[in-house]
Amino acid sequence: MSTKKVSRAFKAFKALIAAVYPKYELEGVENIPQEPCIIVGNHSQLHGPIVSQLYMPVKCQTWCMGSMMNLKEVPDYAFEDFWSGKPKRSHWFYKILAHLIAPVSVFIFNNADTIGVYHDTRIISTLKQTVKVLSEGESVVIFPEYHKEYNGILYDFRENFVEVARLYHKKTGKNLSFVPMYICPELKMLCFGNKITFDPNLYDKEKKEEMRVYLMEEITRLARELDEHTVIPYDNIPKKKYPKNK
Repeated sequence: MSTKKVSRAFKAFKALIAAVYPKYELEGVENIPQEPCIIVGNHSQLHGPIVSQLYMPVKCQTWCMGSMMNLKEVPDYAFEDFWSGKPKRSHWFYKILAHLIAPVSVFIFNNADTIGVYHDTRIISTLKQTVKVLSEGESVVIFPEYHKEYNGILYDFRENFVEVARLYHKKTGKNLSFVPMYICPELKMLCFGNKITFDPNLYDKEKKEEMRVYLMEEITRLARELDEHTVIPYDNIPKKKYPKNK
């Protein structure tokens, strides 16, 4: 289990967030296996990281961009990822804001139950740490969306997260399951769908893609089956452009 030393200030901060953030109804918890798994969800902007810290029904750690955990890297990453799509006339404001949030970001994400994620050669350390966490009995939450539209519910998923299953099987001999999750802030619901389980005898590039697509489609199904609501998209687009689930 994680032995990370968490500051008292962060514990107080988390308690404050828990007090003011809306309570969520959990649906489909029975779809989460007893053994460690990967829970894969829509990012829903800030809601994903908050919900993963407050309302997961199992002990888990969450993938977090490593750049958001490094004081020097936060400003450039935050501006590019959150606000670069804003009108150019306002870029000066968001660049200042990116610098202002840097110490807050480092404080939060280095104290929270997180695993640093990188999209360069350092991804190896991410995968190793993830396998270690799973092997010690904790599950892992991953938000794999990136800046490429997929449908009206999700942006496309990156591929590397599926590779965790092969490495986990190699270390433990166990088959890892991936559980789809849909976060719906407007309805204050957290929904878990039908899992898909890694099979080492069928694992190849085609199967890896099949698992990735299955998770996107299952999350989409969860969203479509809920009452009509506004979807909080991955990209920080104007609210008037937020899609509906129907």
